[in-house]
Amino acid sequence: MPNSTPSTGGSLLAISDLHIHYEENRRILDELRPETDEDWLLVAGDVGEIASEIEQALRLLAGRFAKVVWAPGNHELWTPREDPLQLRGEQRYLHLVEMCRSLGVVTPEDPYPVWEGEGGPVTVAPLFLLYDYTFRPPGVTSKEVALRLAEEAGVVCTDEFLLHPDPYPSREAWCRARLAATEARLAALPAGTRTVLVNHYPLVREPTDVLWHPEFALWCGTEATADWHRRFRAAAMVYGHLHIRRTIHRDGVPFEEVSLGYPREWNRRPGGPGGLVRILPVRAATYDHAGHTRGRQGARP
Repeated sequence: MPNSTPSTGGSLLAISDLHIHYEENRRILDELRPETDEDWLLVAGDVGEIASEIEQALRLLAGRFAKVVWAPGNHELWTPREDPLQLRGEQRYLHLVEMCRSLGVVTPEDPYPVWEGEGGPVTVAPLFLLYDYTFRPPGVTSKEVALRLAEEAGVVCTDEFLLHPDPYPSREAWCRARLAATEARLAALPAGTRTVLVNHYPLVREPTDVLWHPEFALWCGTEATADWHRRFRAAAMVYGHLHIRRTIHRDGVPFEEVSLGYPREWNRRPGGPGGLVRILPVRAATYDHAGHTRGRQGARP
């Protein structure tokens, strides 16, 4: 159920893929500031990979913004050898949830808060859904064939080595469990509730069409969520992971990719890395004939 302590003003801002392992990105993190004391910040995953660094970053942001809402990315779920925290899979995720709670940061396991500022009310729903290898190349009907084609193309996500699904038998099994639990929560919202859905991965496949390496789409979401923006009355869908900042509209819903990305990527962007993205109130934007702003193709996450 939604949280009963709503916001009353300010802006709903968003960012993802801070990747603070990079010194240049840590400097950008240090410069992030709200516009008003009532601003909320949505963080759509990939703050970092080392648990202590993730905590430091979220602690800093929680001290600046009226509310911080976090959805995990794949990098937070890695178990790198250099991290003193060697928890794997669900245990690692739940550890991060408890860490966020100690900082006052909202997670996918907490009551969904209600934004009552301009453009609201909307229920802000951070999601943790993973992927299930259904974003396959045309004509490919199995995960095994899709993975083989990706390997032949030299495109294999590091998740295959560092993102462990324990205690689930596979990442797609973990994804199915997350889909079932999350769908039930969203379906239980009061009739007519408008939402802002926040997930590390896009809920529809189309954003992956501009990847330099189309094989990487395998690790970018699930076909099971293709209609969630309509079913759950999304005012906006916020995601990251692709490192390709842009907005597309589907069924009248803006899908906002809000990644910072790696320094080698944002150094190529006109105007530099880009800062926080305003989700609400809706900002003015110019869209092309296809209904989206064009984004630069990023390197694979």
